[in-house]
Amino acid sequence: MHNPSELNKKLVAILVSFSGQGGVEVMIAKLADGMVQKGFEVDLLLIKAEGNHVAAISSNVNVIRLGCKHSLSAIPKLIRYLRKRKPCALLAAKHRAIRSAVLAQILSGQKTIVVGNIGTTVSGALKGRSAFREWIWKLDTRLFYRYAYKVIGVSYGVQKDIQYFSKLPLDKIPVVRYPVIDSGLFEKAHEPVDHPWFDDQDIPVLLGSGRFTRQKDFPTLLHAFKLVLKDRSCRLVILGEGSDRPQLESLVEDLGIKSYVWLPGFVANPYPFVAKASAFVLSSRWEGSPIVLTEALALGTPAVSTDCPSGPMETLAGGKHGPLVPMNNPKALAAAILQTLDHPLPPEQLKNAVREYNVETSARRHLEIMRCLPDSDSSEA
Repeated sequence: MHNPSELNKKLVAILVSFSGQGGVEVMIAKLADGMVQKGFEVDLLLIKAEGNHVAAISSNVNVIRLGCKHSLSAIPKLIRYLRKRKPCALLAAKHRAIRSAVLAQILSGQKTIVVGNIGTTVSGALKGRSAFREWIWKLDTRLFYRYAYKVIGVSYGVQKDIQYFSKLPLDKIPVVRYPVIDSGLFEKAHEPVDHPWFDDQDIPVLLGSGRFTRQKDFPTLLHAFKLVLKDRSCRLVILGEGSDRPQLESLVEDLGIKSYVWLPGFVANPYPFVAKASAFVLSSRWEGSPIVLTEALALGTPAVSTDCPSGPMETLAGGKHGPLVPMNNPKALAAAILQTLDHPLPPEQLKNAVREYNVETSARRHLEIMRCLPDSDSSEA
């Protein structure tokens, strides 16, 4: 066994894979910078360093590219890193990174604390899949998560989901909100949107955003939008990219709504779109804590969401801050959109609803749970 020596109490490591255009990458970049603002040195260990969000990482953060194709292949480099740098804690984002972090910590012989972070409701992703896949997930989480000091969930729904699979006690699964809101969010939201739809105050613009995958269920949004068009003039913009783009483009054609829908692809700064939209619409089948929904409220934009497991119910306070509708139900979604356009909630109410989702609070709570800061608040929310 390698002899551990004194850990660096001011050094924190974060293990994550930047492998696409997901919101988790944005949140980890904000969290890392938030920890730096708290006076810590942060090493961001990237299993993969792909996608547009790599450029968003603050220059204050030490980026270490592990250059691996898979999280398991990162273990040898991670062991060497832990022995050389000796961080006081290692935060691993997403399941595979948690598994690799636990194995590397054990094999390194170091006393670095491993804390996991789960940002999605796995049971939603597994719905409709085989019982064998769920069994494998349970086996994996029960085998590895017990070696982590804590496993953070980004919502109470995610917390319950982690407990269901892992059988960890709830006190080992604290809830910490995503670090969504910072000054940069509002600064970027003031940039112009170079598209005439956003200059026309008479015709509302609906906004969807996310990867073009099964999870986001944009077909339901498109069907709902066609129903909305029967009642009033309206336009729909869906930001994002993904493997389902051909199917979505084909559906737009089949529904005869091409003149009213714009799919601009990945947008580096989505915030002006969010701020200027008449309403933001989330049509997902599952979420952990929906980031763009939170951003919309922070910018005072009315929102409509499916009541999917598990984040929207918490973000919208059971419908207090925006309608929640059944999943895969275009008629209900269309009715909620029309209701929101007719009776938008006051921007100040929406902004107040998500005050706890700020970078400073999230960074502090992570550092407290990782035992890098004294715990000043046991609420863990």
